[in-house]
Amino acid sequence: MAEAQLGFFGLALLLSLSPGPDNLFVLMQSATQGRRAGLLVTLGLCTGLLAHTAAVALGLAALLAGSPAAFGALKLAGAAYLLYLAWGAWRAPAALSAQPGLQALQPWRLYGRGVLMNLSNPKVAIFFLALLPQFVQDGAGPVPWQIARLGALFMLATLIVFGGFAWLAAWLGGLLSSSAQAQRWLNRVAALVFVGLAARLLWSGM
Repeated sequence: MAEAQLGFFGLALLLSLSPGPDNLFVLMQSATQGRRAGLLVTLGLCTGLLAHTAAVALGLAALLAGSPAAFGALKLAGAAYLLYLAWGAWRAPAALSAQPGLQALQPWRLYGRGVLMNLSNPKVAIFFLALLPQFVQDGAGPVPWQIARLGALFMLATLIVFGGFAWLAAWLGGLLSSSAQAQRWLNRVAALVFVGLAARLLWSGM
């Protein structure tokens, strides 16, 4: 069982490294608002994974997969939230390191962004529904408990990888923090990334 869990953890690390909406979200938040913001968003995303794990263990994800109306409504909510973030990033003023700026966002708001970003993406629930049961083993204990362990391993892998992304992106953003023009362009790029993520979510299938 330990070997299977180790193999799953390695797979989770690789999946966390592959480009996707969540790690792009962490990169943009860290680059524009700093390492602390990126880490708080990462914690929020991991909290969302906790909810998706519980949904798979309880069978709720299967209900979502079988309801096109619920799936579509959740996609619309997620896309609307991403467009709201894009509008905020586009209008954000340049924040030089010596000036108060986007860093003033409260920790609970940054954490909440991560939670909402993850929970409003139904593709995550469907992905977990497809992935986690494949690693359930006969005789290894109750299925919900095994699902919970696998979800915890995936969250740990996400925390490690996304935390690294947050540090790297914050360092790169810090190099640009002394230039107002660079900050404006970084905010514009963040806005375009959010719009792209919204479009990807809207036009993706089940």
